[in-house]
Amino acid sequence: MVEWFDLGLPFMAVIVLWFVSTGLVAMLNHRLRQSFGRALIIAGTCAVGGLSLLVLTSNMIAVWATYASFVGGLLIWSWHEISFLTGAVAGSHRQACPEGAKGWQRFSFATMALIHHEIALAMTAALLLSLAAVTANPTGALAFALLLIFRLSSKLNIYWGVPNMSDELLPRHLEYLKTYFGPKRMRPMLPLSIALISGLAVYFLITAINASAPHETVQAALLCCLSFLAALEHIFLAIPFRDSALWQWALDARADRAKVQE
Repeated sequence: MVEWFDLGLPFMAVIVLWFVSTGLVAMLNHRLRQSFGRALIIAGTCAVGGLSLLVLTSNMIAVWATYASFVGGLLIWSWHEISFLTGAVAGSHRQACPEGAKGWQRFSFATMALIHHEIALAMTAALLLSLAAVTANPTGALAFALLLIFRLSSKLNIYWGVPNMSDELLPRHLEYLKTYFGPKRMRPMLPLSIALISGLAVYFLITAINASAPHETVQAALLCCLSFLAALEHIFLAIPFRDSALWQWALDARADRAKVQE
């Protein structure tokens, strides 16, 4: 019988990692452009560490190995996030959307603004999933793949238009991406996305409750919480709430640096 503590601990771990890692990434990517090289070195080191965790725990089914693999997947994801937010890996089109662009032309420009980053994410996910297919502990690879799906869903919804868009965490050198945001209105795609992601979270919750081994419970619980957080982030796109307020401490640090530079 699965105890609530067995589910609560993974949930708390994911929430803390989500909150802290997002804030740290925001802080790194709002520094002076001259320090971006250092940020990329830190991110690359995290990626190597994350991949090492995935490899070292690939055939371990201990509970701690499940947590370690999950953290490894997040570290690799953070590397991609920092490489994108610093502008190192974005797309071939790095300008605002041309005036009058509509339909397929607008979609093409938006795609080219992100294409390099999307290809890098897809290739990494394919590599990790192919390795996970022959291992006993695919937690990190599954987490990375889910993050890719959730991020793609967010990007498409923002492109088509959402009622609420909090973009304070977007660095100044990427502000041209705002010209690809859709109008502020509800589209059917957003509630559908929330429903599908919530359904996936419920699936993982049921899997965790019915798991026959401790490591399977932890793995499913970690992925369940990750899915619930993704659903919450999609809900933030539908309601008048500034989700960036959750990371005000990171934004305040950015403002303090700007005052020092002046």
